[in-house]
Amino acid sequence: MLNEQTIATLNSLKLFGMAKGFEERLNSPPHAELSHAEFIGLLVQDEKTYRDNRRLKRLLRNARLRQPACLEDIDYRHPRGLSKQVMLELSSTRWLDAHRNVLITGPTGIGKSYLACALGNFAARTGYTVLYVRAPRLFESLQQSRGDGSHLKTLTRLARVQLLIIDDFLLTPLTDWERRDLLEIVEDRYQAGATAITSQCPTCDWHPNIGDPTLADAICDRLFHNTYKIELRGDSMRRNQDGRAATPVENQKNGKGGKLADDVNMS
Repeated sequence: MLNEQTIATLNSLKLFGMAKGFEERLNSPPHAELSHAEFIGLLVQDEKTYRDNRRLKRLLRNARLRQPACLEDIDYRHPRGLSKQVMLELSSTRWLDAHRNVLITGPTGIGKSYLACALGNFAARTGYTVLYVRAPRLFESLQQSRGDGSHLKTLTRLARVQLLIIDDFLLTPLTDWERRDLLEIVEDRYQAGATAITSQCPTCDWHPNIGDPTLADAICDRLFHNTYKIELRGDSMRRNQDGRAATPVENQKNGKGGKLADDVNMS
């Protein structure tokens, strides 16, 4: 009866990891030989593990990564100019702490989104807040936020996330308000947060494609400073072994047609 009261008290104090560990360890014969200090130490570790796991789940859920991807699963066999040395540097948190950007460019199907999601997965698993969003959805959300009065609040949320991933950048020319919003985003994040951007457009063509020369200068200056540039090339990795392009149905079966990220919301 005393043990049940102890478990109930731990749960009421929201020490759910300790409560679960206490119940499990009571039924484990080897733990009967532990001293009180050792037993308490194990319970404290149970609580820490429980909270770490909950935080990781929350970070991954809020990241809204387009696809499950890990740095350890990156395919270096496909000839696309991907440097193992660069990816090794990105396997450390130093670039996140230094607020460095990662710009990934290359043709469609070469694995840009996968690499970006792998970086997001790595960042979340090491305790950083992450948000993945496709550029068209990002600008659409910002435009809608103007109508409901939450524009500044949305920009603030984008500034606070420690790793912002913008996928499919410059699929279409930017409008004037998209350029202005992008400048606000990169300005807020400059030397304050890491940003990863993927695009089919080579970085050398970003300036003319952004549009307004003055705004393009400001945007590119902030994005290109202190940046890792990954320029991929080669054939699409979505092709089947027989050399033909995979159909949308085949891509769906292979897990390459996943649900896109929703509008920006990090609540």
